[in-house]
Amino acid sequence: MDPELLVTVLCGVAIAVGVVGSAVQVLPGPILIAAAVLVWALVVRSTTGWVALAVVLVLLVVGQVLEYLLAGRRLVRANIPRRSIVIAVLAGVVGFFVVPVVGLFLFFVLGLYLAELARLGSAAAALPSTRTALGAVGIVVLVELSTSLLAATAWLAAVAGPAVVQRLTG
Repeated sequence: MDPELLVTVLCGVAIAVGVVGSAVQVLPGPILIAAAVLVWALVVRSTTGWVALAVVLVLLVVGQVLEYLLAGRRLVRANIPRRSIVIAVLAGVVGFFVVPVVGLFLFFVLGLYLAELARLGSAAAALPSTRTALGAVGIVVLVELSTSLLAATAWLAAVAGPAVVQRLTG
């Protein structure tokens, strides 16, 4: 089997796993996608490969910035103090290692709830912040999945594009 074809197939599988990781938040999908496209570009050593890598990196970086801005803005608009957000993020990091698959977001929301409970003194007062945190988590998943799918599509276009053009011009 042609080594370039083998690498392309393996990178395609890694990209697919990255997209799934973005959807279910098991793996760092954008990092896996970027690494796979980098490996592919290093192997194919073509202008198409480097352009595809640049497009994929731009899409993924824009996605990460959008996640931060949209989710963060939602939390700040709800008047959730930074201290509570920091506690939630730290709890999310712990949760990532404690409960595979859903621990990051489960512990993030739980951490925010407990921080707001301690700050506000009642469960009823902490619940609106918790709902806002759930909405922010939803935004993060949606944006990350969308940009991961766009990045995968850009790579697929780079892989299949030259063959399609060659067949059409024949």
